Amino acid sequence: MIHFYKRVAEFDKSLGSEVIDLEFLREQSYRGIPEGGGRRATAWRILLGYLPARRNMWEEACQAKRDLYSQLVAEMILANPEGRGSPVVADHPLNPHPASQWQSFFKDNDVLLQIDKDVRRLCPDLTFFQQATPFPNLVVVGDPQLGVPPQEKLHARVTQAQLQAQTVERKGVGPSTLATSKKRAVEDYAPLNEGQEAHWEVVERMLFLYAKLNPGQGYVQGMNEIIGPIYYVLASDIRQEWQEHAEADCFFCFTNLMADIRDFFIKTLDDSATGIQAMMIRLNNRLSEVDQAVATVLQDQGIRMQYFAFRWLTLLLSQEFSLPDVLRLWDALLTDHTRSNLLINVCTSMLFLVRDNLLNNDFATNMKMLQNYPLIDMSLILGKAKELSNNS
Repeated sequence: MIHFYKRVAEFDKSLGSEVIDLEFLREQSYRGIPEGGGRRATAWRILLGYLPARRNMWEEACQAKRDLYSQLVAEMILANPEGRGSPVVADHPLNPHPASQWQSFFKDNDVLLQIDKDVRRLCPDLTFFQQATPFPNLVVVGDPQLGVPPQEKLHARVTQAQLQAQTVERKGVGPSTLATSKKRAVEDYAPLNEGQEAHWEVVERMLFLYAKLNPGQGYVQGMNEIIGPIYYVLASDIRQEWQEHAEADCFFCFTNLMADIRDFFIKTLDDSATGIQAMMIRLNNRLSEVDQAVATVLQDQGIRMQYFAFRWLTLLLSQEFSLPDVLRLWDALLTDHTRSNLLINVCTSMLFLVRDNLLNNDFATNMKMLQNYPLIDMSLILGKAKELSNNS
């Protein structure tokens, strides 16, 4: 217990320094960021490159990003050339020209259909994302005191009937192969009072804005599982002054992370050196180095990395564990400059820790286990990954 309090004191001292020692912060975060006090929210902002190492630069950096986010939302989501509503009447829905505002409107709605379906079922075991945020976007929900009328919410642009008919799919092997057992969530939620926004609505806005700002990549199913833990951490901060800006801060933290792993989500780059196929080859090679017996069993049984590791790697293991374990895992993963080396070793560690089962079970049993990874203490997984990293 004394050791724990000493570590908390050291962590707080590190975060409170005028110039934060990033290497020390990474070392301590790998061991698990102490709960409470907004420690994880602050540390993740730093590890994701949102906050600079110098504390005296925080206020200016945050204000600039938050102002930019408000501007982007106002210009790219809430406004159109005519100010509000659907595209201008002079343009018409059947206009096939690529510059047609209606064509853009329809494309946006196609993207929104995918996002809306995914964010409604974020972390179905928790009620957090269905709860109302204490800090809704007042430009969206309206502010009677300032005379600001409410705007049309994003999810109002798509109907439930459309959602039921929509199929979200990525051709070939893709992150659409999510764990179905973790995706059974009720999508009909009790409506919130006027002037309120659910947390999932906030996530929907961030993802839609990201898709509009990155048209070459757009939105791909699974991005919701990347932004979800970040937003949960920032929006759960006990410090009101930080929680109030969770949306804007989360957007830029997510954008920074996606800049490092975006190639995992671009199908045309699947076979590139930075694509997901290369990552699965790296994992297979690392497994062969660490445990050739397990690698041979997987090969002999025809269990290809695509069958389970695609989801592991693409979603940074966010779908393999409960949220508390995901947060503990990401404390470590976010310390890795490369965003991939430690991830490879963690996945290798996961395979090593179930080696006895893999060596003795048949194809069907092994497939079921790898697609529904068993409950194992996260400290054991990270401990083995640390050992593998030191030996690589």
